[in-house]
Amino acid sequence: MSQQNIIQLTEAVTEKLRAETTKLFPELIAECKQIGWVYNPLDYAWLSHREWIHRFSGNGAKILLVGMNPGHGMGNTGVPFGCPEQVRDFLNIKNVSIGHPPKQHPKRPVIGLECTKPEVSGRRIWTFLAQKYGAAENVSRKVFVANHCPLWMFDNNGKNVTPDKLTGSAAKKLMSMCDDYLKTLVEIMNIKNVIGIGRYAERQAKVLFENTEITVDWVPHPSPASPFSNRNGGADWRNAFSTVLDNNS
Repeated sequence: MSQQNIIQLTEAVTEKLRAETTKLFPELIAECKQIGWVYNPLDYAWLSHREWIHRFSGNGAKILLVGMNPGHGMGNTGVPFGCPEQVRDFLNIKNVSIGHPPKQHPKRPVIGLECTKPEVSGRRIWTFLAQKYGAAENVSRKVFVANHCPLWMFDNNGKNVTPDKLTGSAAKKLMSMCDDYLKTLVEIMNIKNVIGIGRYAERQAKVLFENTEITVDWVPHPSPASPFSNRNGGADWRNAFSTVLDNNS
């Protein structure tokens, strides 16, 4: 498949996920009592995400890094694990407009690419990929990064709610949409190796790609809340990440 076809199909499947998941908002909030607020960065930060797709999805990566769902990084930039500093300075996604969710929690304002607050997990991932592979274009020849679920969700106090905490029929619909997206993305990009960033993403991928030729692995999540990721100044996590990338290359 040509580079342009990969880009076009990746954009199309992402637009489908955007539309389906946004339409599900009322049902999710009504059924899932844990959720008070839902943001979809694929909506209000679409221009940034679209640039991410157009510049980096068609460059031949055979490894897909998969996260659970957006945090502060993608929530502000539209790029998976998109620590604002790395999105601006490393990925060079700058001159695009970031909008806002229709309703914003007062504790969770979307500032956009100008946000000065780092996302530590994203900073760790992109800093290491830059050290290992070089320029952003070189990274994209090796790996692409995606989230299984595109929604950033909070309770009424503004605390993160992750997809694994959701219950009910709307949650099942959401997971089905996310599974379809991930399977289609892997097919479009001819991905050979899926690496879950954290155990949740690994479990989802293992179910999806069981009895296929796709290999599934994992790396511990680089969250600052993780003792392993902080150990020895982060060196233990960096070594684990390097090893899993090498084993899947």
